[in-house]
Amino acid sequence: MVEMVLHRILISETNDQQYIFLKEKVGDRAFPIVIGFNEAQAIHRFVNEQPVPRPMTHDLLLKVVEALGARLVRVDVTDLKESTFFASLVLETADGRSVEVDARPSDAVALAAATKARIFVAERVVEESAAS
Repeated sequence: MVEMVLHRILISETNDQQYIFLKEKVGDRAFPIVIGFNEAQAIHRFVNEQPVPRPMTHDLLLKVVEALGARLVRVDVTDLKESTFFASLVLETADGRSVEVDARPSDAVALAAATKARIFVAERVVEESAAS
């Protein structure tokens, strides 16, 4: 797995497709992931630490995870099939167990942005994505 950072967010109010760019923490490879408008807005809000008066969906999910005594340790982007990325949340429970939860990369990156969790991408995914 390659550690990546959220490098850039491109939000367009006239286009359905929004983009986030992940870049190697140590290295030059980078690639975009197409995401939805709401997820892009959430990521932008978390990166810029903009509060909202009432919890939005990602805020709610984080509150549920915390209420259950767990925390987000990292996000893993695990696969790329037919131009679709796959990811998982890696949570640590109060008793120290590690639990993986399937997630869309856009939601996973939003939660990583909210919690400052690390982002990892499978080497094969980096190779395929950064080459195109």
